[in-house]
Amino acid sequence: MAITAYLAGPDVFLPEARVHAARKLAICARHGITGIAPLDEEGDGDWQALFRRLVTQMEGCDIAIANLTPFRGPSADAGTLVEIGWFLGRGRPVFGYSNSAVPFAARSLAQRAALPDPMPGILVEEHGLPDNLMIPGAVLLGGGHPMLLPEDGVDRAFDSLEVFECCVALAARVLR
Repeated sequence: MAITAYLAGPDVFLPEARVHAARKLAICARHGITGIAPLDEEGDGDWQALFRRLVTQMEGCDIAIANLTPFRGPSADAGTLVEIGWFLGRGRPVFGYSNSAVPFAARSLAQRAALPDPMPGILVEEHGLPDNLMIPGAVLLGGGHPMLLPEDGVDRAFDSLEVFECCVALAARVLR
């Protein structure tokens, strides 16, 4: 059975997004998965047209493989989280990974220490998880496996594909 994977994540904002996407697609192909990278290939000037095109792409995919590496803050990209919810809500498998080995609480506390806290006294969620509990919970529920992180406990560069490849290999093993 051919598996088509929507490659969710903020990778689309990288300076060389198309080159990065091509590398991800090649990794997917090596594992027998057809990857769909949600790039703005058509130059959609209208955000609503882009949204509709991305939803159409998601509708055509069997699974999501999501880059949940922290993006512009201590947590995963908001758009990627909507995409995970979309797949989870349709009962389609979700696999996720992060290039950050630092737990969510530590990242949140570091940000709070570095920036003025707009809401002093608000608690920081400390469950020892890689992100807000709803995110690894959704990945575990959706794919039956926890989010993949760097195995050696050392952060990788945002655009590293090492943990991504482990996630693709996991999805291929689980779904074959």
